[in-house]
Amino acid sequence: MNNIIREKMDYDVVIVGAGPAGLSASIKIKQMNPNLNVVVLEKGSEVGAHILSGAILDPCGLDLLFPNWKNKSSPVKVKVKKDKFFIFGPSGSIKIPNFLLPPFMNNHNNYIVSMGNVCRWLASEAEELGVEIFPGMSCSEIVYGSSGEVKGVIAGEFGKNKKGEIGQNYEPGMELFGKYTLFSEGVRGSLSQKLIKKFKLDKEKEPQKYGIGIKEVWDVNPENHKIGEVVHSMGWPLGKNAGGGSFLYHAENNQIFVGFVTHLNYKNPYLSPYMEFQRFKHHPMIKSILSGGKRIAYGARAISEGGLQSVPKLTFPGGALLGCSAGFVNVPRIKGNHNAMLSGISAGEAVVNAISNGRKMDHLNEYEDKVLNGYISKDLKKVKNVKPLWSNYGMFASLILGGIDMWISHLFSFNILGTLKHKVNDAESTGKISNFKKIKYPKTDGIISFDRLTNVSFSGTNHYEDQPCHLRLNDKDIPVLTNLPLYDEPAQRYCPAGVYEIIYENDIPKFQINSQNCVHCKTCDIKDPSQNIVWNIPNGGDGPNYPNM
Repeated sequence: MNNIIREKMDYDVVIVGAGPAGLSASIKIKQMNPNLNVVVLEKGSEVGAHILSGAILDPCGLDLLFPNWKNKSSPVKVKVKKDKFFIFGPSGSIKIPNFLLPPFMNNHNNYIVSMGNVCRWLASEAEELGVEIFPGMSCSEIVYGSSGEVKGVIAGEFGKNKKGEIGQNYEPGMELFGKYTLFSEGVRGSLSQKLIKKFKLDKEKEPQKYGIGIKEVWDVNPENHKIGEVVHSMGWPLGKNAGGGSFLYHAENNQIFVGFVTHLNYKNPYLSPYMEFQRFKHHPMIKSILSGGKRIAYGARAISEGGLQSVPKLTFPGGALLGCSAGFVNVPRIKGNHNAMLSGISAGEAVVNAISNGRKMDHLNEYEDKVLNGYISKDLKKVKNVKPLWSNYGMFASLILGGIDMWISHLFSFNILGTLKHKVNDAESTGKISNFKKIKYPKTDGIISFDRLTNVSFSGTNHYEDQPCHLRLNDKDIPVLTNLPLYDEPAQRYCPAGVYEIIYENDIPKFQINSQNCVHCKTCDIKDPSQNIVWNIPNGGDGPNYPNM
């Protein structure tokens, strides 16, 4: 493999990932210096194909990038009109008065959007400025210089067979070099994880925490649709089993975005985030909205929830981490896209200034300083104790103590609780079956709730079959010999796409990986109690093809 000869291409800036952070960076760079050569590499079949978010967009990043965006043909149109928060029980709910929440929790100046469509629009704006965007180009390796600095990436390698050998139609891909390489791969990006490990970017940081967000798009009856209305809930059906909550957004064209987030630090290995979501939709309030409607899309994605104390060092020689690759989600607000865009803008500014001063492949300290001393840090500082409170003491402690901490931080710019710790990562949080009872989930009805494989068919997921499995085991024996007896192999339940199964052949258990189903949510890479599963990129263009997530 070391004898492979690849075409080499030089750019001023290489950006990995065409999400809100990467596209914002590319746009800002070209706005500041149209003469710089910028390339964006996207593993999805098109820009937006792998983008999944709630989403309510705080337009602060958009305002900076395009002050006149409202006069452009952007898909950001549906302004939030009503904002409701509930604590759910099995058949009823308690409304949380909005006045109890800090003002920054208010959504009335925000917009209900499909982030996939927002990214498609941002890509069109970037291309008009001269940015080169290559979809279907998975970045498989990082290229380092002689001093260990990041020099670029290898992208577009195709044609290895299942054994990892070079096949008849093998394409070696290209080496794309930049003066700086920006990584905006989203949550748990495969190359970003390698960079964090190599450069010890998470040294003296709290472990990153995650949630799994599962979402459906529905066409509903007009009488059930209230454009601009936003509903969030917590409580049932999770109860004491796990932390998390729901969202339901009334978008345009009689569409509903409905989803459920389960915090991945749950202890009960019998819990299924997917089935909790399906059960949630049968709550009377939710069912009354969806009844008579039609589910038209499905998907899932991990969410970074660690907050400010889990954000790694952002720079390394030759580049930086942007957006959800770094973990800028504001958990109580259920928002990260605005901070992703702001990080892209700040990184773009730092890159242009560095190159104009004749620099290359060094630390973009200006970018890190802007994040740690600017809006993003202030946004995350206000809410930094909500997640650890919930993780360590439960929902009501998070509501009460977290609410007090948020209010004091909002009013007086300091956190009365200091900075609380997460203690352990989500894999280590998983308990053993000896300490838990099985959860018996109601059968899906095929009308409001659906089985996993049926729903996966609404994600547009496809993977070329004759390629190495992108879900790799460090030890192939661990699933059956360790995870099965100790945890009843929870991969069977935490995966929202039915990728993992225990099948029996002559009463002998076997661990089966149905990689064709994978929606690239990264939950397995996060939650496996033995930390035995490593998510790698498949061929470029493979995976989900979300139309408007």
